[in-house]
Amino acid sequence: MTFSNTLIPLASSIISFIFAVLIFKRYFDRKSLHLLLWGLGMVFYGIGGFSEAYYGAFGWNALIFRMWYLFGAILVAAWLGQGTVYLLAKRRKANVLMIILVIGSLFGLFMVFNAELDSSPLATSGETRIELSGKNVIPRNVRLLTPFFNIYGTLTLIGGAIYSAWIFYRKRILLHRTVGNILIATGAILPAMGGIFSRFEIPGILYILEFFGAILIFTGFLRATSPMDADQPATEIPSVN
Repeated sequence: MTFSNTLIPLASSIISFIFAVLIFKRYFDRKSLHLLLWGLGMVFYGIGGFSEAYYGAFGWNALIFRMWYLFGAILVAAWLGQGTVYLLAKRRKANVLMIILVIGSLFGLFMVFNAELDSSPLATSGETRIELSGKNVIPRNVRLLTPFFNIYGTLTLIGGAIYSAWIFYRKRILLHRTVGNILIATGAILPAMGGIFSRFEIPGILYILEFFGAILIFTGFLRATSPMDADQPATEIPSVN
């Protein structure tokens, strides 16, 4: 067990689950669908971190790997991004994209849990244990699903946060939400960058960027949802709320 491949992803997982609880609480108060999807997305983020920590501590486990690949590598960004779609887009368009995402997610579930795995690239122990990766472990036809989900999720989550931040900055109102959305966008970029480093087989970066990504998204959400000052006018401009 090492700090980098066990404790860092475990910390990411704990932060993500705490964040998910807070979002679900807000959802039950407001009944806004985008909050429900963000909460589910952070649960997926937490499952991914837990799976990484489990592998770092105990080594190969086929079920843990499948959970990591489905929730951490495929679904998390897309479901967080879909929450932003419901916040910013027209409901009819968001509903169509939601149907596509659900069908795609079920297909991903089927593919991941029916794939033949080769554990040899990851079946190491002790200090030599590397970061979780799907390369040479899960078939290429399954790995081809990942970019479609991640590109969609990254563009919608980061794009939505940047759009909201720009609107509030331009209007010079609710500037705490500008800051919050910038933090959310930055936090969403970091895991995507970590995935790029992982694909180029550069070790030691993915888990760190996932950790700081979770912190920034959490901090951004808290900042964006902080109480408005009395002298700030209410607005219908969409943002994290």
